[in-house]
Amino acid sequence: MIDSHCHLEMFKEEIPDVIQRAYDAGVNTIITIGSDIESLDEAVKIAEQYPMVYATVGIHPHDAKDFNEEVLKKIFELSRRPKVVGIGEIGLDYHYEHSPRDVQRYAFIQQLELARQIGLPVVIHSREAFDDTVAILKEQNVHKAVMHCFSGSLSQAKKAIEMGFFISISGVVTFKNAKKIKEVAQFIPDDYLMIETDAPYLAPEPKRGRRNEPAFLIYTAKALAELRAVTVEDIDRITTVNVNKLFRIGELPKGEIAYKIRNTLYLNVTNRCTNICRFCVRFHTDYVKGHNLRLEREPSARELIEAIGDPKQYKEIVFCGYGEPFLRLDLIKEVAKWIKDNGGKVRVNTNGQGNLIHGRKILPELAGLIDSISISLNAQDKETYNRICNPSNPDAYEAVIEFIKDAKKYVPNVQVTVVDLKEVDIRKCEEIANSMGVKLKIRHLDQVG
Repeated sequence: MIDSHCHLEMFKEEIPDVIQRAYDAGVNTIITIGSDIESLDEAVKIAEQYPMVYATVGIHPHDAKDFNEEVLKKIFELSRRPKVVGIGEIGLDYHYEHSPRDVQRYAFIQQLELARQIGLPVVIHSREAFDDTVAILKEQNVHKAVMHCFSGSLSQAKKAIEMGFFISISGVVTFKNAKKIKEVAQFIPDDYLMIETDAPYLAPEPKRGRRNEPAFLIYTAKALAELRAVTVEDIDRITTVNVNKLFRIGELPKGEIAYKIRNTLYLNVTNRCTNICRFCVRFHTDYVKGHNLRLEREPSARELIEAIGDPKQYKEIVFCGYGEPFLRLDLIKEVAKWIKDNGGKVRVNTNGQGNLIHGRKILPELAGLIDSISISLNAQDKETYNRICNPSNPDAYEAVIEFIKDAKKYVPNVQVTVVDLKEVDIRKCEEIANSMGVKLKIRHLDQVG
């Protein structure tokens, strides 16, 4: 895991032990934050002393009254050091107002301009000052930022995400009465989520009341995993990719042919598809739950079998990925047979155009090889389907309906899915599913995996 925000200099002579405890707890990277004149040099010194530590440098709004041209020059000079990965924490704090508001705004703007000039992301502190913070970020044309220790509302989180900013969740999410931040934590799309301790502040449950430290990041990860119905491993992977992308530290994963989410293994067999659905996640990101699904080449059956290992270790194995699996029908048949022969369960996620692709009814060939199938219905009629899915065959919708009807004859468990777009009449889709005797699952836009 990565603790994306803490203040190691505050631990003084205990720093080696704090870092070791963090490493033992599964935290392999820490970003320590310089936030006042005294801590700037210390943050960089610590980062340069410990390979797993990086630093950011900036003047906190509390200390904006101490900001001047000499301080800005110092921040610039430190920002050129290799272990410095961002400018921050900077921003506005109208709760305490240790510095006058106009002074805070001036220091904030000056540091944003510096960050833009040198090409570093910014770490934003905003407390009871969201509107002014966002207005300044827009004026300064900021795109690379994280809203640290987010404490705002769901609507504010949505505004920040619309601007492309990451949202970092702290140990506050573990507090019993933190309903607002729990709602935000559930909502944040995977591609915008980070976690932090803000140590030595804000110790999570069950350590509340004690001094916080990076080793306690696991409690925040566990709370997020429970709220988002995933595993701690998923949270680790998602947030690590996001920190690495923003701060450009570590290596980003390459395209994966087999990827685990919760206790299910997904097989990414192709990136080709017969639809160009305008809502498809593959047009917006390379990542699903922190896995890179952008293939450099399509895998062979042998490569997939080796990647699976023991099929019985998974709840099910799903042919899915960033394309239409039935474009590789022969591969599905070979790998699915191997999975079934070795005690595993098989599901296929498809757009339902397999018969169109191969010019014949393919489901009889899959009898006994597939335990369940999920078919994208996506619309209540042909006109809507063609508008939102852009199929290569204009008669695809009728073929999907026939495919769903056939699936019931050969596959034990059949469900159809729709995405909750404005154009989609969910009630009519339910009627269609009921008329064919299959289950309907409603997928939320931009929520995948």
